[in-house]
Amino acid sequence: MEALNKNATWELVPLPKGKNKVRCRWVFTLKHKADGSIDRYKARLVAKSYTQTYGVDYTETFAPVAKLNTVRILLFLAANHDWPLLQFDVKNAFLHGDLKEEIYMDPPPGIPVTSKEGMVCKLRKSLDGLKQSLRAWFGRFAASMRKSGYVQSNSYYTLFLERRKETGMLDCKPINTPSEQNHKLGLYPDQVPTDKERYQRLVWKLIYLAHTRPDIAYAISVVSQFMHSLSEDHMGAMTHILRYLK
Repeated sequence: MEALNKNATWELVPLPKGKNKVRCRWVFTLKHKADGSIDRYKARLVAKSYTQTYGVDYTETFAPVAKLNTVRILLFLAANHDWPLLQFDVKNAFLHGDLKEEIYMDPPPGIPVTSKEGMVCKLRKSLDGLKQSLRAWFGRFAASMRKSGYVQSNSYYTLFLERRKETGMLDCKPINTPSEQNHKLGLYPDQVPTDKERYQRLVWKLIYLAHTRPDIAYAISVVSQFMHSLSEDHMGAMTHILRYLK
């Protein structure tokens, strides 16, 4: 109950005419210690989802879950590159979801919420048991990740990637091809040499990326031929690839 009050999960209002009222109940559990003794008692308030009405109390309910292959790839990359692995838990996660629907609920059983009859709880936040609770929580989590600078994958919605500023291409305009049509690179001794170290770093990163992006393999094979004798034209070809990847 402390978490519900702290999160301002609802406000007490009269039930509007014609609105549905969702029912709720308490779920009581015992938490045990490693030796089997009782650690603490826990009470969790859940909504009775079967009292919800489609189109009134909820619409969309789908929420993505992490695919096993995505987890395996991340673990492989972490082991291969000696990356640290971190994990965290969000307490009362479903209470942090933002609801798009207007939901009214019976006051929790056993708790005197008001002396006036006809008052109900208008939910400000999601609650365990609602049909859309998982979707609401994931929407809040995804928004927080994007606000922190992470990019959500278009293919695996539970995967978030940190954008790096090293390429200087975060705000570039994307294009549809990895290289210009009929454009051939060569040696240009009359052009001003460009930043060789940056060019070489980008080439090596893109060569590694080409293992999972075969569509850029040919373009990378071309720009990699000029790692020791490059000019502005070669850097332009590199920029073209980066714009395509965006």
